[in-house]
Amino acid sequence: MKGSRIRQKGEMKYIVYEKLEEMEWINHFFSTRIGGVSKGVYQSWNLSFQRGDKEESVRENFRRAAEILGTKEEDFVFTDQTHTNHVRIVEEGDRGKGMVKPKDYKEVDGFITNTKGLVLTTFYADCVPLFFVDPVHKAIGLSHSGWRGTADEIGRKTVEKMGEAYGTEPKDLIAVIGPSICGNCYEVGWDVGKRFPLEAIAQKEENSYYLDLWKANKMVLQKSGIPDKNIVMPDFCTCCHKELFYSHRAMGGKRGSLAAFLTIKS
Repeated sequence: MKGSRIRQKGEMKYIVYEKLEEMEWINHFFSTRIGGVSKGVYQSWNLSFQRGDKEESVRENFRRAAEILGTKEEDFVFTDQTHTNHVRIVEEGDRGKGMVKPKDYKEVDGFITNTKGLVLTTFYADCVPLFFVDPVHKAIGLSHSGWRGTADEIGRKTVEKMGEAYGTEPKDLIAVIGPSICGNCYEVGWDVGKRFPLEAIAQKEENSYYLDLWKANKMVLQKSGIPDKNIVMPDFCTCCHKELFYSHRAMGGKRGSLAAFLTIKS
């Protein structure tokens, strides 16, 4: 199942998913690089404080993200991404961490919550965003899945954590695999390729393979018990569309960061 749309508000272009828009109690989007104030290699909607961009530019870029979501700066909560499969429950006391106050946690690549108004925020430039929505228990999850996170099944970890915390059943979950690098662009060595099912890799030449993170993540979600009809696949490759997205591969590491946002409306 697919179904993403490019929306525009002012200068900002962003990606939404029809399946998530059907649920009026949540808000979400995935950013593009278009519509911010950053300059140079960060042009223009960079959402990372960690890559050398001017802090005032990044704060303005987040103000614009908050405008789309109908929220405010202090509602964001940031991951501390280090390509782990660690998923953290975030609650009212976490509001603003990473944005307006320090994070007191490390090595967290995924969040879950049932707290209204918290804006779960994860960061990207080719890795895979995973959105999770439980419409029965009114809980959400958002995880960053690079090749390490995919190999270590952060998608499954997120589903299990939501089950433990909120009683979420996989059969009820809506899962979205967001914009990220596609299987035709992501070349890896066998040291990486061997960690994945054969269905997710294609040999290019000796010790050179293409890794399909979209397929690999879908397999993880299926194994977690999420029905096929509830899994939404990507429409956009970040590497193929570097005019629309930051891509670490396509831009040689000289780039800003995209972000995924998911929140339960207040």
